[in-house]
Amino acid sequence: MFAGFFLGERNSDHYQFALDTIKLEKPFTESPVLSAGESLKAMKIEPGFSIQIVAEEPLVNSPVSVLFDKKGRIWVVEMENYMPDTVGTGEDQPTGKVVILSDRNGDGRMDHRQVFLDSLVLPRAICLIENGLLLAESPKLWYYEIQNDKPVKRTLVDPEYAEGGNVEHQPNGLFRAMDNWIYNAKSSKRYRKMGDKWLIERTHFRGQWGISQDDQGRLFYNNNSENLQGDFFSPGLGASNDNQQRLRGFSENIIKNNRVYPIRPTPGVNRGYMKDILDDSLRLVNFTAACGPVIFNSMLFGKEYYGNAFVAEPSANLIKRNIISEKGYQVAGRQAYTEREFLASTDERFRPVNLNVGPDGALYIVDMYRGIIQHKTYLTPYLKNQIKARNLTEPLSFGRIYKIVPAGKKVRSQTLPSARDQLLPLLNHSNGWVRNQAQQILVDSRNKNLESSLRSMLYKRVQPRSVIHALWTMEGLGVLRKTDVLPILNEKNWAFRMQALNVSPSVMNKENYREFLSTFNRMLSSGDTLAAP
Repeated sequence: MFAGFFLGERNSDHYQFALDTIKLEKPFTESPVLSAGESLKAMKIEPGFSIQIVAEEPLVNSPVSVLFDKKGRIWVVEMENYMPDTVGTGEDQPTGKVVILSDRNGDGRMDHRQVFLDSLVLPRAICLIENGLLLAESPKLWYYEIQNDKPVKRTLVDPEYAEGGNVEHQPNGLFRAMDNWIYNAKSSKRYRKMGDKWLIERTHFRGQWGISQDDQGRLFYNNNSENLQGDFFSPGLGASNDNQQRLRGFSENIIKNNRVYPIRPTPGVNRGYMKDILDDSLRLVNFTAACGPVIFNSMLFGKEYYGNAFVAEPSANLIKRNIISEKGYQVAGRQAYTEREFLASTDERFRPVNLNVGPDGALYIVDMYRGIIQHKTYLTPYLKNQIKARNLTEPLSFGRIYKIVPAGKKVRSQTLPSARDQLLPLLNHSNGWVRNQAQQILVDSRNKNLESSLRSMLYKRVQPRSVIHALWTMEGLGVLRKTDVLPILNEKNWAFRMQALNVSPSVMNKENYREFLSTFNRMLSSGDTLAAP
């Protein structure tokens, strides 16, 4: 599902030559099924880091997406029935699950599995919100209310969440962003829970598989063949005009270099017979299955890694590191290394399909661990032969979750307090996961008693991170006022002004729009090229 598209051109001499004569250098003539420990030994990672097993089969099976709850447990989407063979036999069977993994002895490794939902057909994404769970089970989007870790009531949120298309080309992500809306890759819809109602609005179409955000709430994503795409502005801006097809500053190509550097021959890609797809050593040249990007907003790896973008490439069994930079309102970036990767493996079945930052600040890897990663819709005869040659169909019940930490360093997950007022300092935590989770818990509580404390954080305006999260927490609680936003529009610090501009539509109305208009006109007349590029 994460591999590239078939472009045709099968009837070529090069294609037939590849079918008849392609050879792998030893020891890559076979693809043995490795245990998680053995697969870990097949990985080469950036010096100074180590990889740890968080969960493996039979505790987890065919994971495609994970998220952490406030207790530090891992909720896993399992797509067990994805491509059981090269023709997808039984793909429509209800074998998918959502499971909860727990670490009961506190050693950092999951040791308990609870099935939350089963009998699902190709589930793809989840999102925890208030006392429930959003689930994408194409073509529908469901909301399950939760009591004692069990689903008790199901509500249909969107019957057309993923109408049409195939598994590779349907919405996914369900990413709860800083602006309190839920966004998706491969979609032009966003969602928000307001009381007992669900709002569905039009937004910019983004990406293909996986979605993330930076400290300013800008979204990042990609498609199969492009390393990283993203937005220069808040995701809620510029999407209200139904007649406007394209708006600059969204879906921008952030990393223009799409080169990859596998450490093993990778002939098992869908267009491996075509010119320039593989190099002379049969290694993939450019991305063909880019997916699961994450902006690493944790200080665990050190300052030089903060804000980096990590991107998974399951077809080449690697994870790429990119360095992101800002110039004015624009975001750009470059690959961190030349002719090497942050992590690469010689295990052909290592399939990183999603990346996450965890409660401990570590980088988590969702490894689907299977041979067939390309959906039948685009599976070429060439790739079918590759699958047969190395027996890549089986097994179908494997899957792993790993995490990357600095070598020799013990990490500990941040405990989230139950008292709401104790969450306020966490809005400035060094780990972005903790900041976002604190904001979401406060918003979900619907408790407006913290309004004055949040407002005092706004007016101190010392740390941009705490101000930004306080601003959006107040927006989510419905207590934000024009008098909170207008002064921030006059701040010299662009990080403050940017968020004030982003949140302005939430507080503007027929009665006060002239006050905002006056401020916006002043920005224009003063030559504020950041606010008005």
